[in-house]
Amino acid sequence: MKKSYLFFLLITFIFMVTTADAQFADSVKKDTAPTAVKIKYSLHKPGTYLPPVILVSYGVLSFVVTPIRHVDYYFKERIQRSDPDYSSKIDDYLQIAPGVLVYGLNLVGIEGKNRFVDRTALLALSAGILTITDGTKYIAHRKRPYGTDPLSFPSGHTGAAFVAAEFLAQEYAEKSPWYGVLGYTIASTTGVLRLYGKAHWFSDCVAGAGLGILSTKLAYVVYPYIRSKLTHKDKYGRSTMIMPTYQDGTPGLSFAMQL
Repeated sequence: MKKSYLFFLLITFIFMVTTADAQFADSVKKDTAPTAVKIKYSLHKPGTYLPPVILVSYGVLSFVVTPIRHVDYYFKERIQRSDPDYSSKIDDYLQIAPGVLVYGLNLVGIEGKNRFVDRTALLALSAGILTITDGTKYIAHRKRPYGTDPLSFPSGHTGAAFVAAEFLAQEYAEKSPWYGVLGYTIASTTGVLRLYGKAHWFSDCVAGAGLGILSTKLAYVVYPYIRSKLTHKDKYGRSTMIMPTYQDGTPGLSFAMQL
């Protein structure tokens, strides 16, 4: 009973804030991105950035606001008492589940906003932005709940899960808001399991959630501009494209021309 109550409490906190983002009907379809790049993306009303900003702010404030930090200790103690032997790797798979779902839906004929190449680039860009922000681990230098290393803040797994959840929402929320709710639920569960796995403090996961959402939102805003710079037409109207690649641990560029 204690375990189920704590699980419900944790997931509700993250879920309430993040699903608020999905409930804003703010997506504006754009078929005419800069220089007529045919990609659909969303412009977000300022209010839709508030939920993820609140999440990140909460995490940052845990370093200086004692009551917020005490919440971390409270959840650690409750988990230690209710389920001290919890061990599972399911969160390793849950963090990518919303992103996999996007491709699965396309595979069965339920199309999202963008074609395969563009949505893959958008997901990669979102992950890249998150990776940059995840570098704050080395600045924050916070020890994990059981002191295994000083890379606790923010939660990378939770951030990746919310990158994927926002990706799912961006591609499919216009068809039904329940796609966004499903993605956020999976991502919130990932964060909760990181707590049970004793890998992170509560504020680490909250901040990770906010960073994940912001990373994907930013990717959808800037990608059309990046793509327009990488795609050109010669005097004969043939398209050329330069795209980043990553294979066997080596980054590079690929060049394609329409013959």
